[in-house]
Amino acid sequence: MSFYHVYQELKGLDLEGFLDSVTNKDVLRVLHKDVLNKEDFLKLLSPAAGENLEDLAQKAHRVTAQYFGKTIQLFDPIYISDYCVNHCTYCSFSVTNQFKRQQLTMEEIEREAKKIAGTGIKHVLILTGESRRHSSMSYMKDTVAVLRKYFESISIEINPLETEEYKELKEVGVDGVTVYQEVYNEDIYQDFHVKGPKRYYRYRLDTPERGCVAGFRSVNIGALLGLDNWRKEVFFTGMHADYLQTKYIGTEIGVSLPRIRPNLGSFSPRSKVNDKSFVQSLMALRLFLPRSAITLSTRESPDLRDHLIPLGVTRMSAGASTEVGGYSLEVEGTNQFEISDKRSVKDICKALYEKDYQPVFKDWNQL
Repeated sequence: MSFYHVYQELKGLDLEGFLDSVTNKDVLRVLHKDVLNKEDFLKLLSPAAGENLEDLAQKAHRVTAQYFGKTIQLFDPIYISDYCVNHCTYCSFSVTNQFKRQQLTMEEIEREAKKIAGTGIKHVLILTGESRRHSSMSYMKDTVAVLRKYFESISIEINPLETEEYKELKEVGVDGVTVYQEVYNEDIYQDFHVKGPKRYYRYRLDTPERGCVAGFRSVNIGALLGLDNWRKEVFFTGMHADYLQTKYIGTEIGVSLPRIRPNLGSFSPRSKVNDKSFVQSLMALRLFLPRSAITLSTRESPDLRDHLIPLGVTRMSAGASTEVGGYSLEVEGTNQFEISDKRSVKDICKALYEKDYQPVFKDWNQL
């Protein structure tokens, strides 16, 4: 059984009816519990919980400090190719968007690596558009060989692979994989994924589990908030993480909450997710998944990121670029999405120190 079967059971529930029935007393009872079940998690995503955010914040802060201390791990994304075969309505890299595509050479990747490493960053996330031709196994292995000279932890966010392919990349030094389902609502999934391999819902949904089976140290998942009802999407994200965490106890399961940002196309979010809803989502996930890493990207504003530091976040990107060659190449490329927080690594560290938090550059050694 995979999470797909769990999802089939969950989507048959009357989630909206349950959410609307939750009272303030229900929420406060949940906040007095140490271990939460799926009904408790749903209660924290309810409109009633939205009226108790201060209580959620206090509990989220205590739980995060208990499991992670006052630390934030810093990392940087490194985009090496923007070729993509998928038509996704919300993404700048969509095959339908006309712009000059790029694929970095090993020499260019090394220049990017040196630039990032010069800031002190030791954890990187390799990103590409989804094209097996332009992100071949040999190309990825060569990329990892270059990056291992500069970084202690290397994760990937590329097109979904088979378990054996993930094992091959693990052998050469990749220790983590990020795969966003984008939208868990199977009924509308293909509305956003019009063409290409990404159109196949279940194959993508089962990808994180293939990463766990392959033995990666960390697996990160998430939904792109704005494609559907945020309460349901965050619920399915949390249940997916809980499924993986329970089944693969040796793997660090993390979640991210990316919100749709302006991109090359003209896509507008189907469901608006304001800051209050976003904060509620993050804190609900923290309380339901106390051991999980939670990543906050530069999609969010500097002010919001700073305010969320004590409320459940454990990983942040800093001084990030979302375009191919964005750290060292002089040719201007196309961003996958618009960055909101453009602060340098130094400035992010300053913000953390001001809140009495410690930036962590390295918590993992390659053997």
